[in-house]
Amino acid sequence: MPQERVKTRTSLDRSDWIHAALDVLADKGLDGLRVEVLAKAFGVTKGSFYWHFKDRQDLLSAVLTLWKEGRIKDIIKQTTAAPGRTLPQIYHVIEVYSAARSRKGMNIELAIRDWARRDPEAAAVVEEVDRWRLECASRLFIECGLPEKEAKSRSLLLYAYVFGQSLMVFDQYDADVPSLQSWIADVITLPTPPAFPAGNAVPATQS
Repeated sequence: MPQERVKTRTSLDRSDWIHAALDVLADKGLDGLRVEVLAKAFGVTKGSFYWHFKDRQDLLSAVLTLWKEGRIKDIIKQTTAAPGRTLPQIYHVIEVYSAARSRKGMNIELAIRDWARRDPEAAAVVEEVDRWRLECASRLFIECGLPEKEAKSRSLLLYAYVFGQSLMVFDQYDADVPSLQSWIADVITLPTPPAFPAGNAVPATQS
């Protein structure tokens, strides 16, 4: 909650409002992100908000900038491999972005993507973040010796998987979901995809 972010009302600064706006965005989406909601949560008047921001759009632009910079910083961190550790780093990227690292973070991502469907500024930010994701992952595959076209394809496949599975509920789908996920990571990562694990049947394709 915003009240937990600051110690006193008088200590509020621009950063406090922006971070509080991200909290509201995660909980209520863009439509719930209103100046009066933030002011009430902080226990201040709307006049305090306008001391730091020209208007609501100024706040929204700041939220997009903070999210973009945070995502790009994390992408660079997660895709930077130590010498000789490029292949393990790809597995790390798949693991860390497949895990439920932060429900709040995922809610913010979904809210911003929904926002991007209606707003050109948000759409441009999402496009830039996704480009960083794909290009950084592609670089890892290239460092493993794959040609650029295949590296790009695998990068796209990687993120299609990690984002897709994050939206699904599949805990009861199979008795050994971790082994399925491990095999999928191998398919995405290894130059020669492995055979499907013995004892597991691939569902038949329905025509």
